[in-house]
Amino acid sequence: MFYIPTLGAYAQENANPYDVQISTRLIDSRFQIDASYTVPINICNAYAFITSYESAKYIPGILESRLISRAGNKVRVYRRVEEQILFFPIEMKSVVEYTEVSNRLLTFEQISGDTKFYKGTWSLFPGKDSTTFKYQSLVEPQSLIPSAVIEYFMKSILRERFELMAQRAREYKAPEILPCK
Repeated sequence: MFYIPTLGAYAQENANPYDVQISTRLIDSRFQIDASYTVPINICNAYAFITSYESAKYIPGILESRLISRAGNKVRVYRRVEEQILFFPIEMKSVVEYTEVSNRLLTFEQISGDTKFYKGTWSLFPGKDSTTFKYQSLVEPQSLIPSAVIEYFMKSILRERFELMAQRAREYKAPEILPCK
């Protein structure tokens, strides 16, 4: 970090400490989102973080995140999200089913909700002193707002959201020691 005297502020040399990478593209009427970030935590804590479903409510835009049921490796979560597109608040509700495949893979699919389609994966890749989180999803909004406007919104907000998730992952303390494979 270094001081810039003319601006009276500090600038950080590493503005993206978690190597956050985001790409979005429109495929037919669905948006493909690919994101990744790397956090200096072990694979067990990384997995505990992405499966702490109720703590997602601390991410801006998520108003409610509540565990509905757990049966074996299937978990259903109710989410209520509010986003601001142009000057219009849009509230969306959904029930998403997560399948905990291993401590390196989590798949998810919307069972019911306000989007036409939402499905994807979280994959974890352990490194020497860190874990890389990779997120992939396909989303088809159910909206009268043009796709170009939605895509612009997604590109402007997703980087901030994933940077915040990386920061939260680094700060996350698992409530108990979980078995890790």
